[in-house]
Amino acid sequence: MTKHSKRKAAILTGLMMLTSGAAFAAPANLVATDRTNPPVGHYNFCRTYAQECQPLGRDKGPMQLTRKAWSAMLEVNAQVNRDIIPDTDENIYGVAELWAYPRTVGDCEDFVLLKRHLLMERGFSPANLLITVVLQPNGEGHAVLTVRTDYGDYILDNMRGDVRLWSETGYTFIKRQSSEHAGRWTKLGPGTATTAVGAVTN
Repeated sequence: MTKHSKRKAAILTGLMMLTSGAAFAAPANLVATDRTNPPVGHYNFCRTYAQECQPLGRDKGPMQLTRKAWSAMLEVNAQVNRDIIPDTDENIYGVAELWAYPRTVGDCEDFVLLKRHLLMERGFSPANLLITVVLQPNGEGHAVLTVRTDYGDYILDNMRGDVRLWSETGYTFIKRQSSEHAGRWTKLGPGTATTAVGAVTN
């Protein structure tokens, strides 16, 4: 076994110790299907922060998951979950839906925006940091950050202290940002619901 192979094997072993074996019963990476409409909040966010919603070029595939990258994911998830107090947009801004970078309080998508920004500052490609809309087991919509890696799609969530594979979350995955254009969105997998967080209509 080469030195590179040994290092990759060691990382995988560590991740398996941190995640349950059930994670590997489903595909490690989510499958994007057709293009779909963005959430209303992200559409309006892009009108304010156009530089955050630009084309990303041809998809080069998931990033390599190194020990450094894994540590950064854990640190950023913990930092933002610790520093930002969760609250609704209605309570914070007086409107039903507004996506913004939080300072002290924020809704779930605000946590995601900040985590994405901090990981990009650490060198992560935006093509592998995808805002994702899910349904919770109770049927309520929720936003999380998907990090695409060669060991699977990992989820950073303001309602959990750990980072886990998408298949371990218990969520139904609806749609996420395109890996080729940060302002566009794609459906995830067949037969999923089409609305969780309000979407722009044609």
